[in-house]
Order: sequence, then C-alpha cells, then structure tokens
Amino acid sequence: MRIQAPRGTEDLLPSQSHKWQHLEREFFALTRLYGYREIRTPMFEDIELFKRTSGETSDIVSKEMYDFYDKGERHICLRPEGTAPVMRAAIEHGLLNQGTTLRMSYAIPFFRYGRPQKGRLRQAHQFGLEVIGSPSPAADAEIIEIVASYYERIRIGKVQVMINSIGRAECRAKYREVVLNHFGAYLLDLGEDERDKAQKNPLRLLDSKDPKAAELKASVPPIVNYLEDEAKVNFETLQSLLTEADINFRLAPDIVRGLDYYTDTVFEVVSDRLGAQSSLCGGGRYDGLIRELGGPPTPSVGVGMGIERAILVLESLEVQFPEAKAIVYVVQATDDAGLACRTLARTLRNQGLETHLDLDGKKMAAQLKQADRVGARFAAIIGTDELASNAVTFRELETSSQETIPINQLGQRVKERL
Repeated sequence: MRIQAPRGTEDLLPSQSHKWQHLEREFFALTRLYGYREIRTPMFEDIELFKRTSGETSDIVSKEMYDFYDKGERHICLRPEGTAPVMRAAIEHGLLNQGTTLRMSYAIPFFRYGRPQKGRLRQAHQFGLEVIGSPSPAADAEIIEIVASYYERIRIGKVQVMINSIGRAECRAKYREVVLNHFGAYLLDLGEDERDKAQKNPLRLLDSKDPKAAELKASVPPIVNYLEDEAKVNFETLQSLLTEADINFRLAPDIVRGLDYYTDTVFEVVSDRLGAQSSLCGGGRYDGLIRELGGPPTPSVGVGMGIERAILVLESLEVQFPEAKAIVYVVQATDDAGLACRTLARTLRNQGLETHLDLDGKKMAAQLKQADRVGARFAAIIGTDELASNAVTFRELETSSQETIPINQLGQRVKERL
C-alpha cells in the first residue's frame, strides 16, 4: 500500500509554490514599511501555554489540539495559533524591557484537529502581526490598515472589515448575564455544543453556527451598549481612524472571536468566495495576555491571516501569479564542450540569471526540448566550433532566431533582451 499524506494536510508542489512565495514577498515587503520585523518560534510548545491563554473552554483546547507526551514525559502540543508563542518569547527573552513598542511579523504553519474542508486544513498556514506595548486605538487601526492594504496589494481588492468591541472583564461579565437571560428559555432547543458554550462561556453563542442560536442572537442587544466609558471612547476613536484611512468597515456585534484572551477591539475580514469558511483573517486586542503568562501588564493587538484562504480567493478571481521562468538553458552540443558549459552556467548564475544545464548527457535535440519544457527564454549552445572561437550560439527560443557572440558578452546580451 502506498503511503499518502495525512488527512487534512496538503503537499505544496513546485507548480504551486510560486503563489506562496509571491504572497510571502508581498507580506514582508509591506509590513517592513510599517516597521515590523520577523520573529520565528518553535512549532511545538508546552501545552500549558495554550491552556492558559486560549481558555480551557475554547474549541482549540477542548477539541482541536495535537498534543502528546515526549520521551521526557513533558506534555507538548503542536502550536494551534501564533500569538501566544510570540508573547511567550517576548517575556522569555526580555523584549518587553526595551522601552519601545514592539512590532513583529511571522509566517507559520499551525495545527488543529478538525474536519477537513475547503479552506480549513489540519495543518494550515498564516501570516501574523503583533503590536506589543501600545494601548492606543491607533495600534488597532494600523493593524487593520495593513490588512486592508495587503489584500489590495495582492489583488483581492478592497475588502470589508467587520469590527466589534467586547470591552473589558467587568463589561463582559455583565454582558454574559444579558446573553444567558436572552437564550435561557431556549437552551433545551439548542445542540449539546451550544448548551456547553452557554455553561462555560455564553459569549461563544454569538458566533454559533447552530440555526436556532443564529436566530436568537439576531435580537440580542449589542455588547457596545454595555461598554465602560474608556472602552466606548477607544472604539469610537478606532472608527474615526479607520474612516480617515478610507477603510471599508461595518459594525458586527456578533463577532466575539474564539479565544478567551481577547479584550476590547475584535475584527474579521470575510469573503463570500470561501463558502462556509468565510473568514480571510481575524484579530483583535489582548491586553491581559502577557500578564496571564507571568509578564508585566502589557497592552497588545494582532491579527492572523490565512494563507490557504487568500490563495483560494485569488484563484476564484483568476488572478495570475508572477511566476519565475528559466531564463537560459545551456546546451552542450558536442562531447568536448562539457567543461565550457558548466563554467558558463556558473558565470550566468553569478550574474543573477536563472540557468539550467543538462545533467544526463542528452543529445542536443533532447536538450532543446527540455529547454522548452522548463519555459526557458534563451538557449546558449556550445559545441566544437564555439569552443574554437571562444564563442556561444545565442538562440531566442520563441522565435528561433540566433547569432554567435563572444562568450563573455552572453550575460549582458541576455539582460538586454529581458
């Protein structure tokens, strides 16, 4: 029996990798303009990191984590999200002591055990941004502005950002009672998962997919009606900043996000091209997260942006991704030209030109066919005659026009024709 990739995972093949490389280049190029620097954390962490931050009642901790005991009997899990590891690293390495706002970016795989479906894999990938140390709504607005700019930059177009504020602990405690009272008489009509949410964290009923819960939540008073004065002012300031930046947004009182560490601002970007898994990205503020991990009280805000989902939307829009093509194929026409061909290939590569070279001793005609298959623009042909005159036959493969030129002029000639 052939061994296949585990269910819920995908191989990224050479024919597709240019799409990912394009999205990564654009992400890091854009975020560097705002002062973000990349951070890389381990793929696995102590399970307590996520139990403490995501919440014991979250779907991630209760149902979706890949966890195991290693040979030292340490309880480990593959990271199910990117924010908590970054906060752990910031505390562990003293980054919070630098006296400045930290801006960090990352591109990671993450792992969640769920039912695989379009746009939702067990190993998925995301871009992430974290701003650590700023309590200002301007930090929230900056994150959202980057997200909107990124989707325009990669040609998804102008997106709509759905925003909400879930306030601080006191506000949420009052609002939980409002939600419970609203759903109370109908709890027996809900599914087992929804009744469990009502018991552990009633706010999760607001993002439930249960049809009855969806019907009931439409008439729940919005949480913004219960915000404390400071949270209300911050939320109004955020809206003003987004309007100033020409960000297309709307208020969405049912957005609460699935992790317990969120405070105040929460937001999502959705696309109708993703079916049931409509969210392109989501994020928000988590001012208590670093303190929960043993660090000093430190306001923070961030976002996670699904890479697979962005590619699905771009493919549905039939956006063409820039694809690197082979530029030169060095063709060995005679047996005595091997050394000259290898030397020429090295020279061209040192000049920054992608250059292919036959490895298997194929005949000249087979090499030219291979050059066509890899999409090369030019062939550089060396045989006995070219060796004698220290020259190369330079052929444009699309037109089959060719000329013989000094071998030391080839790199410049190729660059002139690109």
